[in-house]
Amino acid sequence: MLHKTLAKPTTRYACQSCGASFPKWAGRCDACGEWNTLVEEAVPESAPKGLGAAKGRRIDFVGLSGASEPAPRRLTGIAELDRVCGGGLVPGSVLLIGGDPGIGKSTLLLQAMARLAQIWRCAYVSGEEAVDQVRLRAQRLGCASAPVDLASATSVRDIAASLDMADGPEIVVIDSIQTMYVDTLDSAPGTVAQVRASAHELIRVAKRRGVVLLLVGHVTKEGTIAGPRVLEHMVDTVLYFEGERGHQFRILRAVKNRFGATDEIGVFEMGDAGLSEVSNPSALFLAERRGDVSGAAVFAGMEGTRPVLVEVQALVAPSPLGTPRRAVVGWDSARLAMVLAVLEARCGVAIGANDVYLNVAGGLRIGEPAADLAVAAALVSSLTGEPVPADAVVFGEIGLSGEVRAVSQTEARLKEAAKLGFSSALIPARRSAGRSDAALRTVELQHLGELMPLFQADGGTRR
Repeated sequence: MLHKTLAKPTTRYACQSCGASFPKWAGRCDACGEWNTLVEEAVPESAPKGLGAAKGRRIDFVGLSGASEPAPRRLTGIAELDRVCGGGLVPGSVLLIGGDPGIGKSTLLLQAMARLAQIWRCAYVSGEEAVDQVRLRAQRLGCASAPVDLASATSVRDIAASLDMADGPEIVVIDSIQTMYVDTLDSAPGTVAQVRASAHELIRVAKRRGVVLLLVGHVTKEGTIAGPRVLEHMVDTVLYFEGERGHQFRILRAVKNRFGATDEIGVFEMGDAGLSEVSNPSALFLAERRGDVSGAAVFAGMEGTRPVLVEVQALVAPSPLGTPRRAVVGWDSARLAMVLAVLEARCGVAIGANDVYLNVAGGLRIGEPAADLAVAAALVSSLTGEPVPADAVVFGEIGLSGEVRAVSQTEARLKEAAKLGFSSALIPARRSAGRSDAALRTVELQHLGELMPLFQADGGTRR
């Protein structure tokens, strides 16, 4: 009897969203549920199965206790960038920087490389622009004379060979990882397989040579870094560059950092000469504030270890529609719906028939629940027409029963407010007896209903 040998498939279909592979094409990925994301790719040659052919060597284990050298840092000279990275760049670390197109990723990295090149050997590899285009940007930024090595390349094999040298660069920027390709794969650059393989090869060389590797990543329309999710797990630090096109402010946020704190932010201002760091973002966010306008409240928030004061603006207006509008910029829309429901059910404030617009001034996005009380104050102020006291800051979390819950780092928030000239604060009730109010008069609220009597004709805060 003749046995027919089935030929192994030479292609497969990989999902560009999650990386799952399938033997045939389908309109919808069964793994992540995304539509029209399966792309044909060549199947790599399989490695020999089994581990019996080569015996592994024994691993040496060590205890948890022991002397460890602190990770050395290479300062970029940009204090805001160093803050987000945890105090500077660690040799052998890999950083992934993502952000919307045109937000300033390449500008920030070119400025940082120009300063680092005064001490370290630095290289800037662009897969999207020619060398002349990078030089034009450097001239505009005023750093054309910096000793940075430039190259325009997309082959990972060539880049790895240039990095894996005794006199190779010590700090490298790859702009961007989605343009790189490995010639052993037949898929196009930017696909899941190419991004994963390119990043793996570059990270392997960087770890072995102790090179600081900065990878620029494109983002999808949802705001996440394009490519496989495993890319964020492979690197040591993930930074997101955020900002609105209509604002000159840019926020650099750390969402993962193996060598420092997460949720740390750096604030920059985009100008004609590139990005300039903002050492006091609170003063910048409140620069255009008018204290005698209803519907505005100053929120004292925390971004990592840094207190930041921003203005929360609300507008409550009669709705001509059967279903009132709810528009939110810079905050969670679901959180706004909860605050509105608590105001109506627990405080008797009738807002449901009105259009509600909420905006965080300056382009900053707030993610902590401590902004609940500031949002509620802005909403009530807009509804009653009475402004929130101009010298007051507001923060506190609101529960579903209307209680005002305590938040972390209260003293740091109050000290920042006092430093900027505020003299009063609406805050949750505190339990600790020995506390310093940082020269502020505080109005401690236990229930959201206690907020309503504060908006009287005199407009003042009372104990």
